[in-house]
Amino acid sequence: MTGGAAGPAREAREARVIVASNRAAAGVYSDTTGPVIRDWFEARGWAAEVEVVPDGEPVGAALRAAVASGAAAIVTTGGTGASPTDRTPEQTRAVLDFELPGVAEEIRRVGREHIPLAVLSRGLAGVAGRSLVLNLPGSTGGVKDGLAVLDGLLEHLVDQIGGGDHVRVD
Repeated sequence: MTGGAAGPAREAREARVIVASNRAAAGVYSDTTGPVIRDWFEARGWAAEVEVVPDGEPVGAALRAAVASGAAAIVTTGGTGASPTDRTPEQTRAVLDFELPGVAEEIRRVGREHIPLAVLSRGLAGVAGRSLVLNLPGSTGGVKDGLAVLDGLLEHLVDQIGGGDHVRVD
């Protein structure tokens, strides 16, 4: 990768999408959120892979592997609610170097405009190594709301995490 937002062209960045779903991982039904996120990244010129795992420790293992792979962005979907099996935020917090609470709060705020229950999401956003890590809800509507927030932040944030300079906005 070369340069910041105003620098020379760079090779395609890599994203990992981790679907936290006990039922989809067991083959009870097909995941619908992972492909939405993958397609969103690919439409922006990123390479993206989707992995479906049960919630809990498998999410932590997938997160650690994605960080180790050097993925610039890692987005999880599912496992952010208040159910006893929803453990994605705990697994995420364990790999983060620091959180970006404003990003997670904005995703909940935007989601609340469409469905009041969006405030129940415990999703996190933060940085692990040189990777942006973001938890999105397990619904396609919640994913679309989260991606709408990420759309205005992704390139600048990933450039910053990678050591790029700030683009001045006056």
